[in-house]
Amino acid sequence: MKRILLLSIGLIFMYSAKAQFPGMGGGQKVTVTGRITAIILDSLTKKPIDYATVSLTKVKDGKAVNGGVTDEKGKIVLQNVAPDEYKVSIGFMGYKTKTVIIKTTPEKPDNNLGSISISTTSNTLNEVNIVGQKAVVENKIDRLVYNAEADATNAGGDATDVMRKVPMLSVDINGNVQLRGSSVRVLINGKPSGTMANSVADALKMLPADQIKSVEVITNPSAKYDAEGSGGIINIITKKSNAEGVSGSVNATTGTRQNAGAFNLTAKTGRFSVNTALGTQLAYPQESRVVFFNQTTANNVTTSILQDGISDWTRQAYNGSLGLDYDFNAYNNISTNAKYTRFYNGGPGNSATSINNVLTGNTLSSTKMSNGNLDWNMDYKLTTKKQGEEFSISGQLTTGKNTNEFFNDFKTSAGVPIKYTESNNVGENKEYTAQSDYVYPFSKSVIFEAGGKAIFRNIQSQYGGNANQDFDYDQNVGAAYSTISFNLTKKIQFKGGVRAEYTAINFSNNKNDYFNLFPSGILSQTINGKTTLKLAYNRRVQRPSLAYLNPFRNEANQFSVFQGNPNLKPELSDNLEFGYSTYIKGSIINASIFYRNTKNAIEPFNSPDQIPGTTLSTFINAGTTQSYGFNLFTSYNPIPKWTLMSNIALNTYEIKSRPDIKGMNEGTFLNYNFFMRSANSFKGGWNLEFFGVVNSPRYTYQSKTEPMFFYGGAVKKDFFKKQGTIGLNVLNPFNRDLHIETVTQGDNNYQTQNIYYPLRSFGLNFSYKFGKLKFTEKKKIKNDDIKQDQNQQGGQGGIQQ
Repeated sequence: MKRILLLSIGLIFMYSAKAQFPGMGGGQKVTVTGRITAIILDSLTKKPIDYATVSLTKVKDGKAVNGGVTDEKGKIVLQNVAPDEYKVSIGFMGYKTKTVIIKTTPEKPDNNLGSISISTTSNTLNEVNIVGQKAVVENKIDRLVYNAEADATNAGGDATDVMRKVPMLSVDINGNVQLRGSSVRVLINGKPSGTMANSVADALKMLPADQIKSVEVITNPSAKYDAEGSGGIINIITKKSNAEGVSGSVNATTGTRQNAGAFNLTAKTGRFSVNTALGTQLAYPQESRVVFFNQTTANNVTTSILQDGISDWTRQAYNGSLGLDYDFNAYNNISTNAKYTRFYNGGPGNSATSINNVLTGNTLSSTKMSNGNLDWNMDYKLTTKKQGEEFSISGQLTTGKNTNEFFNDFKTSAGVPIKYTESNNVGENKEYTAQSDYVYPFSKSVIFEAGGKAIFRNIQSQYGGNANQDFDYDQNVGAAYSTISFNLTKKIQFKGGVRAEYTAINFSNNKNDYFNLFPSGILSQTINGKTTLKLAYNRRVQRPSLAYLNPFRNEANQFSVFQGNPNLKPELSDNLEFGYSTYIKGSIINASIFYRNTKNAIEPFNSPDQIPGTTLSTFINAGTTQSYGFNLFTSYNPIPKWTLMSNIALNTYEIKSRPDIKGMNEGTFLNYNFFMRSANSFKGGWNLEFFGVVNSPRYTYQSKTEPMFFYGGAVKKDFFKKQGTIGLNVLNPFNRDLHIETVTQGDNNYQTQNIYYPLRSFGLNFSYKFGKLKFTEKKKIKNDDIKQDQNQQGGQGGIQQ
């Protein structure tokens, strides 16, 4: 009954939107429209001209009906053109304006003008070099965009390497991502990957950096977004192409740390296009030293364990996707996309073990973790002649399966067995989503949005040989939202809304239903066209995912056992932000201050286990946290081809804990993150870049991780008229290991972990692109409502490479 109720919410909004579109019922004839395409070239050099202005006017009355500017390939596409006779005018500074007369008909609504050459004026210099390069960072009204494809130091890495250079983000050595010191929701192309339901760190390692176009940091999402993510939303946009003919790119990297490859291909003819992508990551097994100390007290008896060992972890990742897109006409579009990912990491290890300062023996171990996930979606979008009006229906299926196997063989130095443990766990995640959205512009400045959504999730965890511990968890979410944006004055804009979400949870005969309202609002004022002030408020939620909930007892480290907590409640946070941004002679300054209050904060928690000397690590709702913060991003060009960038982020950590638990970090602590980048372009297609990252100590309720610093650089050379590049990347060239120390302390337990992680690497990368690439983005379902595990290892005393 509840599933029917939840699904009905989405259907009600579909029906309401349909009432706005009588043509959806088939009773009203839709006027056929088409598109006009052209490529603008220099008449002498035959090179494409980007940012050329193209306007479309009717011949009979001279009325302007469409227009735009060409892209970096000199191409322009004018959409929604009704059959008629038109005059196409092309102009660019230093060139003569050119006019072309064309005609479209209902039988042939599309018109491809092919290549059009324009000539320079008589007073133009003999040779004009036009160099256009996208800024690495762009500041928009509701988000900050990091254009990864414009940063040469990303070649050959994975998404984790990219995230370390995104303003306002901090990433530790395991790939844990935080925004302003708080949990964040990570989306790929506006929707979650099934892999992220298990671990964000693993999912980011699967995605090659060469497939990433940009990263959007959304600190104040509107009510249109799912309410998940206390700190906000990170949206990774991958490279896609949508151009006539065949186009694509290939990237390959080999190095001392890992090998990577990525391939993208698009074929398009008329209104139909096919996109496909393949990628792989193969990391060499490298020795990581882990020194682990654990001390517990029970019944007035203190037991201490010291492990000093080496692990050889390897990592393999594969992904492939296939997308189809078809325009029935200028108003109706249908698209579908399927993506499969496969990830494996693990390996052998050995350590010397001392109990109460006495060398007891050695432990041989092996850990294997893998997961495979399929994401498939189908989207239909309907637009009208009224610019900005849009109705869409989307469906998505996500299914994933992950396995976790390990064994530990603890023996004396003479080979006498002391303890042997092994186990395996298979987790499955299934998710079905239906969504409908409607956008109606009352005017250019007044825009109304509404929508509904239903999500049905089932999580199962099966224990090998012990069916009594199997875990079956249902979580169903129904949501509806409405937003409106308008201008209060000529310079002040407002956008606000509210989202309602109902959640029904059922597991092991336990039920937990709750309803929440999530308001949001943003005021933005523009001053002199270059400076923007912003004041924003929103309420967010963090629901725990499988890695937080799974009660599987993971004894990969037999002295530090990890187990999820199925009784976790969701976090609820209120966020307030004031922002300032300005452009000064090509330089960018973006600053913000914020306050966040979070109830039912989910934190890692250690306590003595039943076995002396062993600690049990899990997650709990520790209490209420509050945080004040500041962020400053700057970009400066001393000379046109030299860019300097820096980002400084500060935030406090303070928790008011439950009275029944105790942690080491009672009080107020300061977290900070600093990033700096220098990029130079030289004649002959040479590029040189350097970057450095500093992370402060990181605090949770019971632990403190010491600060870390890493740095890198890249040199790149373009060839084949910038169609191909070859480059060399280095990371921490003067230090093989990155030393990370974490101290955790609670009631009757104390734990330290020192990791010596092999970070130094050298890599040679190659990339080549062919065809005419034009990147476009399609509206997708965005399931961004569950808290994800940032570190699959939990309290196991290990590290993922």
